[in-house]
Amino acid sequence: MIVEIDGYFHSALITGKKFTKEQLRKKYFQTKKHSADMNNFPEFFCRMHHFDRIPFDSEIEAEVVIDTDTDRIYQPSY
Repeated sequence: MIVEIDGYFHSALITGKKFTKEQLRKKYFQTKKHSADMNNFPEFFCRMHHFDRIPFDSEIEAEVVIDTDTDRIYQPSY
């Protein structure tokens, strides 16, 4: 699964095992609770939940977007 983490400080693409939106929401809030610096959120999320960061490319379509500014997790429409 490809996930885009979008926020004021970063836009990152990560890949890992497929999860439901609810499972990702739990992982997001777990990571947010333990992350002191939102600048490093994508790297911290990857380490905690066994995802890999991939080079950002606007041509890659993510299955899910995690918006760290609004705490929304949604499926984008392209």
